[in-house]
Amino acid sequence: MKLTSSAFIYGSQIPERYGYKFDNVNPPLKIENIPDDAISLVLIMDDPDAFSAVGKIWVHWTLWNISPHISEIPENSIPDDCVQGLTDFEEIGYGGPAPPDKKHTYIFKVFALDTILDLKEGCTRTQLETAMIGHIISEANLTGTFLP
Repeated sequence: MKLTSSAFIYGSQIPERYGYKFDNVNPPLKIENIPDDAISLVLIMDDPDAFSAVGKIWVHWTLWNISPHISEIPENSIPDDCVQGLTDFEEIGYGGPAPPDKKHTYIFKVFALDTILDLKEGCTRTQLETAMIGHIISEANLTGTFLP
């Protein structure tokens, strides 16, 4: 699989409008080469650099039960019938980059699964990742940096 965005290229600066303290809308994402046997997709966005500042990898967005027939998540939207989880902002839905101390790297990860997950809206990343165990058939990621 391959994950890209028309808003920024792999490893480059994520535009300010996608930041938590700015417009706080998700960037457009394109998913390519989804396996034919995928039943659903999962998307996780996190900030591993937050560990040095706040003592944990900060969760910015989780989505699951995304149809494997979609190839794009447009800006400021989510696919029909998918479910969103709780961020470390204690909110459901997208929470954009918000580095507390310096430039941080953000990772968007997409996973193709061989199942639909039986999880309710607002579940945590830990609950999501536990449910994914044994069901991942492919994955891809996209990284970007952010410093307002």
